[in-house]
Amino acid sequence: MRPHREIASPRAVSGESVNELPLHERVPLRRLANVTAEEFAAILAGSPERAAAWVAAAAHNGIVEAQAVYGQFLLDAHGVERDLEGAFTWFRHAARRDHPMAMNMLGRCYENGWGTLACAPVAVYWYRLAARAGLDWGMYNYASSLALGRGIEENRAEALDWFRRAAALGHVKSLNFIGSFYEDGWVVDADLEQARHYYREAAHGGDFRGQFNYARLLALRGEIDEALVWLARASAHATPSFIAQMQTWLAHAPLDAFRRFAAALGTARTTRGSALA
Repeated sequence: MRPHREIASPRAVSGESVNELPLHERVPLRRLANVTAEEFAAILAGSPERAAAWVAAAAHNGIVEAQAVYGQFLLDAHGVERDLEGAFTWFRHAARRDHPMAMNMLGRCYENGWGTLACAPVAVYWYRLAARAGLDWGMYNYASSLALGRGIEENRAEALDWFRRAAALGHVKSLNFIGSFYEDGWVVDADLEQARHYYREAAHGGDFRGQFNYARLLALRGEIDEALVWLARASAHATPSFIAQMQTWLAHAPLDAFRRFAAALGTARTTRGSALA
């Protein structure tokens, strides 16, 4: 990894403590210029604080991949304090240099109001660019916008085409969404067997929504024990908001086993909340 240009650090020259320097000045530029790909991979896999310092230095030195990664670090508070405006700024730097994931993440910023005003049409603009650049996540987010009419006129046929393109790249959340097209009869004829196929693929790929949907359709076939296995897997790593949705749906399901699972899920959520209080 080579820097775009060398920038002298007057603080480093003055002998100021390294920990008192701005994050991006804590890595000597000569060292940054000579780090090997293997060394940099090891740095990224190490302590978050050290990784953030190296990525910040590379980002400030004009390396586009580092700019995209540093934006993600700031968004996730990985080795640094969370800074939504900073994340937005670095995603924008990299997106303007045609970095596909930065384009996608800039879309996420505009969709969710992270570091900028929320604006769905602008989010769609960046998702479309990321999709056309071949990024599976860009395809998924652009397709989701088309399917739901979010920031753009609804077009489910085009949405399904983009979901299929992303799925062909192994994108499991797209597989789950295709399953919903077959379950609900959007664009294609309703077909529960096809829906179950796509939900199963998404479930085995680790998507918690796919796992929940696969469990639902297994229950319709009378495979209750297997359905409970997949519900447990979904609840183990789903987001808190989705777990709440799961619990509500299962609590009103016609199956005693599902209602018992919902009760256990509610108890686990209460216990977890008490432990965090």
